[in-house]
Amino acid sequence: MLDLGQLGGLLSQLQEQFKDMEAKQKATQFSAKSGGGLVKVCINGAGELLDIQIDDSLLEDKEALQIYLMSALNEAYKNVEEGRKNSAFGMLGGLNPFNK
Repeated sequence: MLDLGQLGGLLSQLQEQFKDMEAKQKATQFSAKSGGGLVKVCINGAGELLDIQIDDSLLEDKEALQIYLMSALNEAYKNVEEGRKNSAFGMLGGLNPFNK
């Protein structure tokens, strides 16, 4: 039989773990670069853009700058998503249904 007291304790514990995971994600930084390092971006685990560095040589080439910036941002956001997945699977005790 299901004990509601135990269930409430479990839910409270999971909520606390989720808060801890969110705090760790926000503190984690993900960096990416493109164009051989001409553009560098840094994003935290909450998906907030923290820094953009653009080499001065790109300031005259708007099209290349746009391409490199999009590429670096997309890569950084992929890294954030991967970090979120890993955190969530870690919270589940390492059970990852996507790994075979």
